[in-house]
Amino acid sequence: MLFDHTESCAWFGMLKQMADSENILDRPLNQVGGLSAHVVRQLEKEGFSKVSDVVFYLPFRHEDRNKSEITAFQPSPVPVCHYVRVVKTSVRRFGNRRGSGSFEAIVEHASGLGLGHQLTLRWWNMTFMAKVIAEGHELVVHGKVKEWKGRLSMDHPEYEIVNGDEEDEGETIHAGRITPIYRLRGGMAQKSIRTAAWHVAAILPNHFVDDVLPRPRDDGEFAGMSRSFALKEIHFPASPAALEKARRYLALEEFYGFQLRVAKRRREMLSVPGNVMAAGDASLVGQFLDSLPFQLTAAQQRCVQEIHADMAAGRPMNRLLHGDVGSGKTIVAFAAMLRAVECGRQAALMAPTQILAEQHARNARKWLEPLGLRVALMTAARKEDGSGGEMILDSSGDALFSSAKPHLIIGTHALLHNDSLVTDLGLVVIDEQHKFGVAQRARLIKQGRAPDVLVMTATPIPRTLTLTIYGDLDVSTIDQRPQTGVTIVTKVRAANKLKDAAAFLGEQIAEGRQGYLVFPLIEESERTDAAAAVSGHETWSKLLAPHSVGLLHGRMSAEEKDLVMQRFRSGEFQALVSTTVIEVGIDVPNATVMYIHDASRFGLAQLHQLRGRIGRGAHASFCVLFVDDKDEDAKAKLAIMEETSDGFKIAEEDLIRRGPGNVLGHAQSGQAPLRFAELLADTRLVRLARQLADRTLDADPQLARPENRLARDLLAHLPTPGQGMLQ
Repeated sequence: MLFDHTESCAWFGMLKQMADSENILDRPLNQVGGLSAHVVRQLEKEGFSKVSDVVFYLPFRHEDRNKSEITAFQPSPVPVCHYVRVVKTSVRRFGNRRGSGSFEAIVEHASGLGLGHQLTLRWWNMTFMAKVIAEGHELVVHGKVKEWKGRLSMDHPEYEIVNGDEEDEGETIHAGRITPIYRLRGGMAQKSIRTAAWHVAAILPNHFVDDVLPRPRDDGEFAGMSRSFALKEIHFPASPAALEKARRYLALEEFYGFQLRVAKRRREMLSVPGNVMAAGDASLVGQFLDSLPFQLTAAQQRCVQEIHADMAAGRPMNRLLHGDVGSGKTIVAFAAMLRAVECGRQAALMAPTQILAEQHARNARKWLEPLGLRVALMTAARKEDGSGGEMILDSSGDALFSSAKPHLIIGTHALLHNDSLVTDLGLVVIDEQHKFGVAQRARLIKQGRAPDVLVMTATPIPRTLTLTIYGDLDVSTIDQRPQTGVTIVTKVRAANKLKDAAAFLGEQIAEGRQGYLVFPLIEESERTDAAAAVSGHETWSKLLAPHSVGLLHGRMSAEEKDLVMQRFRSGEFQALVSTTVIEVGIDVPNATVMYIHDASRFGLAQLHQLRGRIGRGAHASFCVLFVDDKDEDAKAKLAIMEETSDGFKIAEEDLIRRGPGNVLGHAQSGQAPLRFAELLADTRLVRLARQLADRTLDADPQLARPENRLARDLLAHLPTPGQGMLQ
């Protein structure tokens, strides 16, 4: 049984720094009874000098090593625990080198049951074990049981002597219990840090550190819990249930700190006066929506209303718009931009790549220029005025428009470096906002007078992350996709089936369709065996000959990328080998096939984004995820991609598997990895943390009261959030 959670992070370092300095936590390890000088020296070399260093160095997972009730030894693919008695020992020498050889101990069940069944414990090149383990010793051993030539053996097991000199009163530390597993530093041994934790826990009083959490009104599952109790229990839990309770309490404490931050920042933002977008009669927005060849979904209509209501309020809007692939976020964003234009202000949309910015500009010109609006495009490689012509630059590099200033400015980060384009910015829309840094976003926002801000992401975000990572923003969710009638069939297939895959893609090309061939890397690396786009392009060019195959990756210049996409969009390339540069925003309706190589290297949410590049036209589409045929873990992970096309379900699964830092990127989540990140999938726990944070701030907005000292100090130490809009 395995209990796995993420490694220790800055959060618990903060807790350690804020602990009362004049208590047991400052006791040197060499004054802790039961710790040998050898263990103390080993830990001191790795920075463990006092009790607090051990207390706050939490295990990253636990193993259930309780004594097995099995009466007969039998092969096991996973580690098992047995309580055994040594009946015979021997040393086998190999060569003349000191220590070379093996030590073997023949054991049987210590209970006396299952007599006649024996197991060989074996340590290679560790003949000194003959001085440690002797006949008659009773051990708790933990490891995999293997069978070879009719003999059952366990190589290099974790062990504990329970009737010798190593342990007092028969208590076990390393086996026979729910056992903590720690991240190791340098030359530190697992047994050393575990032994230190055991003896440190033995001297800790019931209360040795103050609580950060306020007492919940309804204690429920946390009745009687405290930080002191949880910290002791998480090192050596009495049972799986006790471990889970301690972990959940510490997770609640961690989430509470981050909820305090976002709740406090949200209150500060709500107090900032803004420009009321109350002018206009919504006729421009109405004309736009009436001109579309389709009806907005109910979810899109709801989001438009939420955004327009925010823009009419007397404070700057700070809203997140997210939804599944193909749910129509761009249309909602354009409706928001038109509201700003109706009010006599400009609107800007910043995209992370030139390809995406140009696609937004094409759509804006197609839909909005017929309404009499001027749309400008600004990227590092291209500067166009509202008519689509080239801008004329003066000697300082500023743009001189042949006509009036544009109503809508669309661009990449180049928008940050041309103030002449933006004269009265009323709305900032930031697409794929996690691709930008805080400073970049803040610079664009400061080009206006307290402009409204709408951030968009094509990654569906689980509810718990909108509460935690985006808790300072209002959230609009497009949880409905247009009914297109187009299906995307997704299958996980063995990587050695390329010829069959090429034949199928060839059939699709013969019918006039196109395909994407996605690779995780640009070039092959000596450090990884992942498939690479450059060599993949050579392979697929041969497999699909005489059809033309393009190549697109992030090291190309903006002009090269643009040319490749133009040739693919026009049908000159029948297939396109690419890295994840096509992950968002690429819209080629004729592309109906996507093959993703080394699919196990991608996160589930990222695979869903890539899959969203197909199925955008009128034809059935097909996504194939290639993995090693022997990689059962990869097949299990990717099974959900075959089962559903619901991006929210996939995002939830990705969150559980990888945590927010990997789902959103560490820059986006704005912190070191959360210590209990996987529990962010627990909506109830996150909501409770938010309720406690709001209750604290309602009673003490500035956290000035003595009982909120730890909470105040925690906020002062927390890292700057990556998603903050008004930094």
